[in-house]
Amino acid sequence: MSDLTTTQNKVTPLSDQLAHRIQAEIGQNVFLCYQCIKCSSGCPLSEFFDWQPNQIMRAMQFGDEEIAFQSETPWLCASCQTCSTRCPQGLDITAIMEFLTREALQRGYKPKVREVDHMNKAFMNEVKIWGRAYELGLMAEMKLRTMNLFDDLDLGAKMIAKRKISFLPHIAGSSKNVKPVPQEENRIAYYPGCSLHSIAPEFHTSTLAVTEALDLELVEPKGWVCCGSSAAHRSNPEEALRLPMENLRIIEQSGFEEVTMPCAACFNRHKAAQHEIRQHPDRRQSISDQINYQYQDSVQVNTLSESLLEHVGAENINDKVSNPLQGLKVVPYYGCLLTRPPEVTEVKNPENPTDLDEIITALGAEVVDWSYKTCCCGASHSLTRPDIVLSLSSSLIEKAIDAGADMIAVACPLCHANLDARQFQMDVSAPLPILYFTQLIALALGLPDKSVALKKNMIDPRPLLISKGLLS
Repeated sequence: MSDLTTTQNKVTPLSDQLAHRIQAEIGQNVFLCYQCIKCSSGCPLSEFFDWQPNQIMRAMQFGDEEIAFQSETPWLCASCQTCSTRCPQGLDITAIMEFLTREALQRGYKPKVREVDHMNKAFMNEVKIWGRAYELGLMAEMKLRTMNLFDDLDLGAKMIAKRKISFLPHIAGSSKNVKPVPQEENRIAYYPGCSLHSIAPEFHTSTLAVTEALDLELVEPKGWVCCGSSAAHRSNPEEALRLPMENLRIIEQSGFEEVTMPCAACFNRHKAAQHEIRQHPDRRQSISDQINYQYQDSVQVNTLSESLLEHVGAENINDKVSNPLQGLKVVPYYGCLLTRPPEVTEVKNPENPTDLDEIITALGAEVVDWSYKTCCCGASHSLTRPDIVLSLSSSLIEKAIDAGADMIAVACPLCHANLDARQFQMDVSAPLPILYFTQLIALALGLPDKSVALKKNMIDPRPLLISKGLLS
């Protein structure tokens, strides 16, 4: 294909080479895009882009590499999957944006948002060394790479005071000799992910306490590794597949047919790995060779809310409530990755999920209806572009206040970190407590204060709960 198009006195040769490269690398046909603009109109970060997603898609159709590879847009993409979920042509636009950042570096272009490139490299370095993310090491490496030595020191000090930053790394350890675990009814595998052992201790503590009280036994497999999060998907697709598959190998070899994953990012990345090997048998065989195990695909990956509803049920949760959360108005916030995209997560209604709604209602609280339960908080930019996080997250808090909510219930460590930990940096009309939904369950079940772990929250919810007569 050869032609010329003139735009603002610039002559650009048309070429389909870039489109063919994308098709060959990630199986996405950019020529299917007919410019409906749903990707741009629904993108939560569109105001921060230099080119809108639909314009990037058009540039790729034309083969305009200057726009495709020198735009900030692919680097600022938060991987929230909104565009991929809503595209009427089924294009995985998130994957295309991730491809563009990798391809730009391979072709010698400098990263347009260097903080994101530094983050990807630093994150993968920590995983390579320890097998898991090490937040303190990641933060230190990011500061050295960017030379922003004094940014967020106030946030770091507050998190250290709450003991939400581990000074020493958690090392994955060996998983070569996996022994089967005796299988019993209501015993399932538990993959906490890196965050629950570091920045989200209240999620981990309340999860274990709640499941024990509800007669659901969680078993954490030894030797699990980091899922790779968004950094692997952007910078190293091979590791983005291998890391989750190593965990699924361990879980399957342990004899489990189900694993629950409280962290939304971990859940999404493991579901994405399963989806990939199911859609591409050649990759399934390749990854089996890499992990030295023929994966049987016998493990069901669930969110924690799914596991609770499936094994316990909302009615049984309600039966065990001793401290009904009457008078408490709560908005459930799912975030991006618990539900999107539906072909990966297998969620029936990705725009209006109801798992958390059902659980919160069973606790006696009032679920406040709002339209932002799956909007992005900017999670992936917490260490790269906190200005984006503060803008998106403060807007969510204000929307919750406007809806009449007393608090936001979350199911994601990254969402919690942005909404709770960074709230003191935001210009919001009033402080709003952000609790993990497991903390609400623990409170309603009348579990000890240590199990509810309210002392770990940065925005102290105890004055509110005391005023509601829910805490003495």
